[in-house]
This record gives sequence, structure tokens and C-alpha cells, in this order.
Amino acid sequence: MINNFCFFNTNFVILRQINIFVKKQIHMNLLNIIGVVPDNLFDFVLVTIFSLIIGLSQRQVHGEKDDHFLFGTHRTFTFIGILGYLLLISDLENKILFIIGFVVLSFLFGIFYFFKIYKNEKFGITTILIALLTYSMSLMLLTQPLWLFLMVFVTILFFTELKETLTGFSNSFDKFEIVTLAKFIVIAGVILPVLPKEPLVSYLSISPYKIWLALVVISSISYLSYILKKYIFKKAGIILTGLLGGLYSSTATTLVLSKKSKENPDNANQYTAAILLAITMMYLRILILSLIFNETLFRILLFPMAAMAFITVLTALTIFWLNRNKLTGEVDVEKQHPLEFKVALIFTFIYVAFTFINYFTIEHFGKNGLNLLSILVGVTDIDPFLLNMFQGKYAIPLTIVASASLQAIISNNVLKMIYACTFYKRENRKYLIIGFTIIIVSNILLIFTI
Repeated sequence: MINNFCFFNTNFVILRQINIFVKKQIHMNLLNIIGVVPDNLFDFVLVTIFSLIIGLSQRQVHGEKDDHFLFGTHRTFTFIGILGYLLLISDLENKILFIIGFVVLSFLFGIFYFFKIYKNEKFGITTILIALLTYSMSLMLLTQPLWLFLMVFVTILFFTELKETLTGFSNSFDKFEIVTLAKFIVIAGVILPVLPKEPLVSYLSISPYKIWLALVVISSISYLSYILKKYIFKKAGIILTGLLGGLYSSTATTLVLSKKSKENPDNANQYTAAILLAITMMYLRILILSLIFNETLFRILLFPMAAMAFITVLTALTIFWLNRNKLTGEVDVEKQHPLEFKVALIFTFIYVAFTFINYFTIEHFGKNGLNLLSILVGVTDIDPFLLNMFQGKYAIPLTIVASASLQAIISNNVLKMIYACTFYKRENRKYLIIGFTIIIVSNILLIFTI
């Protein structure tokens, strides 16, 4: 038996060596074959195929009914790409022939465009620009990294295929949103980098840069929610409204949905589920803020905040499932624009105020004073308070900061429950009170895990 095993083992080793030898030979032959293929042939095939695909995409977008808008078929785009490649490699160092070809092609396209306007009164120039980009593909391939060449190709296809989608989006785009986007770029990319990072006062770590950074982060999250609600999910249902509203402000969303529940009492329990989902997004938003401003504090808050998010979303989905046969309609949540000057001014003022309040509270009253302050803060917007705690360098352990953060959230959730109960009809408050009780009690218990 031992001899048979040795024989089998010896044969296995021999077969393994043969397998390795065969693989090496195949690999070497492949390398030799690839090495024989000229670089120019590979580049030529790549330019030809990609030019053909661009031409096919143009034909698919325009169709036969728009033939009079085009200057040729998919073959024309292929020949344009080949022409650009041949002229480029003929004088790769100076690229004179390639430039002359580009000028001549542009002149011919200019004539085509003139008669297109004259006869058809169509002013679109997209197809001509894509043809010129097709001509330039070979220049990208031979002078730039392959990833950039592929990125340009994919971008052309992407915007070509999304013509109708982009047109619909453009028609629904509010002209004032361009100004809004400009505001966001200014506050995030222009003002923030030039602000001084030195503290305003010696005994606080607050600086103009930190103040504005907090504003930029909050505005970014709110702006994302605003864009999603206005342009992507324009007809969002009750549940989705709760999720998107929670990114912006869970307190404001609670107020709006509570008022809607009174107008539509048949959907009251779905509104309750949406309110709890808005609170879920609040937990996730605060967790993201802690990660951005204080990674050590983020590690402390990760378990309790993630647990609270899980418990809250589970409670919300349970309430929704128990009332799944009810109708769910659309909700139009009108909210203040996140980049309005007044909003930014109020946030900045509250943030600076909490910087001094937190410092003097901790200095004179210590842990007990901070705990009391965190409870009182719940009746206001807790974001400035939390951001200040996340950024501040206070002479207290981070575990106390984490506990104070959770206490502020508890107080804020109690306030939301009071708000909601005020607007809900008496007969619809059952699930609302149960849901809030679950998350508030869970939140209290999770404080002891810190």
C-alpha cells in the first residue's frame, strides 16, 4: 500500500511538472505572438472600432427621419477617425498634416452647418462637434494615457445616448439653480480655502476656517437632499420623503409630515413611519459629521448611533408593514433653501454662540453643566451644538462629549414627539407614541454603552 502511494505521488509530481512546462510554453508563445503585432496595427484597429461605434450611436440617436441633419452614415465617422490617424502618424513629431486636416474638415463642416441653418433652420452643432472629437481620437490615443482615451470615448457615448434624458432635465431645471450652484461653489471652493485657520481667541480652538467649514458641510448635505427631492424624486412618496427630509432636517420634516397627517388621516401611520425614517437619517447624518470632524469621537459613537439607526428603521418599517394596506400618496415638502443667506447667517451665529456657551459651561460647571446644556439644546437646532462639540478641544474626555451628544438627540426626539402629537388627531397617535417611545428608551439605554 505504501509502494502504491509512493508511485501515485511520484506520478502526480511528474504530471505537475509537465503541466507547469506546458503553461510556460503557451505563455511564451502568446508573448511572441503579441510581440509580433505592430503597435500601429493595434492603434489603427482601436481607432477604427471606436470611430465606428460613435457613428452607430449617432445613427441610433437621430434615426432615419433625421438623415437631412447628418452629413453621412456611421461609415463617415469611421473614415473621419481613420483619416485623423493616418495624417497623425504621417507626421507624428510636428503634427502639421493632422492640423491641416482638422482645419479642412472644420471648413467643410462649416459649409454643411451653413446650409443646414439655411434650409432646415436647425442650429444644433452637436453632431459636428462629435465628428471633430472622432477625428481627434487618434491624437488622444498616441499622446495621452490609455485611460484618458477610453474616458473621452465613454463620455461621448454617454452624453450621446442621454440626449432625451438631458433635454427633459434641462426643461425642468429652474434658471435660478445656476445661481444656487454658483453660490455653493463660492462658499465651498472660494471662500473656505482663503479663511484664516488661527483661533479668534486664545482660549478657544474656534477659527473662521472651522466656522465656515461647519457651514459648508451642513450646506452640502442639505443641498444634496434638496437636489434629490426637487429633480430626481420629484414625486416622492411618503416614505421616500421622510428619508430625503431627514438628510435636510428631521425636525422640519417631522413638522411638515405631522401637518400632512392631519389633512390625510387615512395615511397617518404611513406618515409616522416616514417621520421615524427621517430620524434614522438624522442618526446617519450625525455619524457622518463626527467622522468628518473627529475620527476618535466617531469610533466612540459608531456603535450607539448605528444601533439607534437600526432600531429606528426597524420600528418604522414594522409600523409601515402593519398598515401596508393603507393608501400612500405623494408629499410635497416645501422647505427653506439650504443656501439662502439668511439660513447661513443664522447657522453661523448659533454656531459661534455655542462655542462660547460650551466653553464657559464646561469651565465653570464641568460634566454636570454639559449634561444639562445638552438636554436644553434639544429644543433648538442641535446641529450647531453637535458640530461645535465635534470640533472643539475641551478639557473633558471624549466619552462625556459622546454622552452629551446622545442626550441632545434624546431631548430633540422628545420635542419632535410633542410637535407630532400636537398636529396628529387623537385616534392616530397610537403608533406615533409607540414608535417614539421605543427609540427614546433605546437611546437612553445605549448611553450606558459608552
